[in-house]
Amino acid sequence: MDDATKNRARPTEQYKQIGTAWIGPGGQFFAKPVSKQLVDVSGHYILYLEDITVSFDGFQALNKLKLYIETGELRCIIGPNGAGKTTMMDVITGKTRPDRGTAYFGQTLNLLELSEHEIASYGIGRKFQKPTVFEQHTVFENLELAMAADKSVWHTLFGRLSGEQQDTIDSVLHTIGLTNLRTREAGGLSHGQKQWLEIGMLLVQDPLVLLVDEPVAGMTHQETEATAELLTSLAGDHSVIVVEHDMEFVRSIARTVTVLHEGSVLAEGAFDAVQNNQQVIQVYLGE
Repeated sequence: MDDATKNRARPTEQYKQIGTAWIGPGGQFFAKPVSKQLVDVSGHYILYLEDITVSFDGFQALNKLKLYIETGELRCIIGPNGAGKTTMMDVITGKTRPDRGTAYFGQTLNLLELSEHEIASYGIGRKFQKPTVFEQHTVFENLELAMAADKSVWHTLFGRLSGEQQDTIDSVLHTIGLTNLRTREAGGLSHGQKQWLEIGMLLVQDPLVLLVDEPVAGMTHQETEATAELLTSLAGDHSVIVVEHDMEFVRSIARTVTVLHEGSVLAEGAFDAVQNNQQVIQVYLGE
């Protein structure tokens, strides 16, 4: 992206907080400070990371990282161990605060001023490499528990799902391919099915951005193919960022690939162009 485009894309603050409420640029009143209504996705990009620098005890995990994610795109992030992939996701989700740099979600929301909970509530979901599902509960119950709703004790014990919530869960079950297993305990699922269920647990919360860490590690060939179809189908309705080491899997889903090395972007573009980049071959693909 050239400098002129970057300057046009740079987000500006348009919302003001008054007590526990927010006032939008057009005078709209929002009673809840954390709401996906506040995410301005009118721009070309939904995530902006600029000059992000993170150091841990003298080790520079990220070094002036610049990353721009388009609204609705599927982006693959690759790189050798220690390249900064996990730290990048930690910054986006609020787990790690950078030493320097800026990070925006949509046109207005400064991620560096938000807590992990607020960032998740605004619509950034993260799936870690190891699936974490409630194994003693059914597939349906896992999705029900994950749904963004009233989590009071009374509601959890006695509340009933609305028709709209039921429809959402049914739709997600279809998307992740587990409709026929809705009554099975999650502990009885295969490794791949648990991965899909955890993705489903994010989808019922209707995230704008999905961060997915090594989704096909330990999967069978068939499960890997199904996961590729699943993630590809999510792009458009969601912005999907996939961190992965399996190059064949990346090739099967990649539209744009970003290569990280020593905390910075080494190369970015179509898979074939990245694969043939001599610097990438030297530091990563040639290993």
